Amino acid sequence: MNHPLIRLNGIIKKYGNGVAELVALKGIDLEINAGEFVAIMGPSGSGKSTAMNIMGCLDTPSSGQYLFKGVHVETLTRDQRARLRRRYLGFVFQGFNLLARTSAQENVELPLLYRGDSTSVRRQAASRALQSVGLGGWEQHTPAELSGGQQQRVAIARAIVTSPAVVLADEPTGNLDTQRSNEIMGLLVALNRDHGITVLMVTHEPDMAAYSRRMIRFVDGAIASDEPNLHPVSSQSADITVVSAETS
Repeated sequence: MNHPLIRLNGIIKKYGNGVAELVALKGIDLEINAGEFVAIMGPSGSGKSTAMNIMGCLDTPSSGQYLFKGVHVETLTRDQRARLRRRYLGFVFQGFNLLARTSAQENVELPLLYRGDSTSVRRQAASRALQSVGLGGWEQHTPAELSGGQQQRVAIARAIVTSPAVVLADEPTGNLDTQRSNEIMGLLVALNRDHGITVLMVTHEPDMAAYSRRMIRFVDGAIASDEPNLHPVSSQSADITVVSAETS
């Protein structure tokens, strides 16, 4: 029997205590299969980012069950969750989260450094990842020497350099203009379509959500709707090649 890649059962997340208590998630049930491209939408304070943080093992639920590949993540230790992140998950953030005085090459190498890979393996994998997002030749440039779109491409290269099962993208186009936003969405579509990487994207922009194949809307800490997108926007972006540290 095939299990969902991700399953949330009755996930509740609370912050604070007593009169200051805030319930961010109110018993979320959700299943996501391998290879899906899911847009998670909703107004500010709806719980969408909280749900993303829990699925990305950046936060833990107050109660309920989170299963990843059949493993109960809510029972794991902090170190075990960190190992799960390093092996299976890649992250792309609105603010890029690049080290300012570090080259694109070194920024992309970071997940491999944390994983303990050798210098030569890191350099080769990072170089291939940057080439795959159209930044071959830009390896030694710092973020200050790159446009916003180029910085986000570096962030995507960093996310895919370990060949993750899931890329979690939190408002990945929030700081970009329309043209650069569509280019970034083209890269995410290619990752999903051509290489089967599951993409979970938080966005408040309907134009960006239109690239996904499933739309989930959060309202007041609950899932208000969960529907397939029968006519996703097709990307004209050039194909990219997902790389890994093990590729020769």
